[in-house]
Amino acid sequence: MLALTRKKDESIVINGDIEITIMEIKGDHVKVGIKAPKKVPIYRKEIFDQIQEENKEAMNTAAVKNLNDLL
Repeated sequence: MLALTRKKDESIVINGDIEITIMEIKGDHVKVGIKAPKKVPIYRKEIFDQIQEENKEAMNTAAVKNLNDLL
């Protein structure tokens, strides 16, 4: 993991087409702005983890249903 220090209104660029800017800092809260191509999905980590878990559950459910259909 790369750890960088940034101040308000400073940015980092990833892969030449994703820009992350520090918009605001209040106490222990930081507001981050992200500019990226529309094809790049952007999720908060907890939402991404939830999507991944739901996908795993759906895959397992679908696999059991398909197996039952074969029998």
